[in-house]
Amino acid sequence: MSSPDSPLAPQIRTTSGFWRKSSRSGDNSECVELAPLGHDQVAVRDSKAPGGAKLLLSGTAWRSFSRRIKNGCYDL
Repeated sequence: MSSPDSPLAPQIRTTSGFWRKSSRSGDNSECVELAPLGHDQVAVRDSKAPGGAKLLLSGTAWRSFSRRIKNGCYDL
């Protein structure tokens, strides 16, 4: 597997041209950002490491995951 900075790592191009952080994040630096990619895909990254690894999800998987978060399924 290649590192995020490797020339072999796939380049992610957002359809909107920007990454969006949750409005609930406030000044908290421990956030994730997401960007639509088109073709019902979403990219997710750590806001503290924007040049780091990105997680690619289908729109269906992202909606399911975010719904479970809102329902408290992953509260620690």
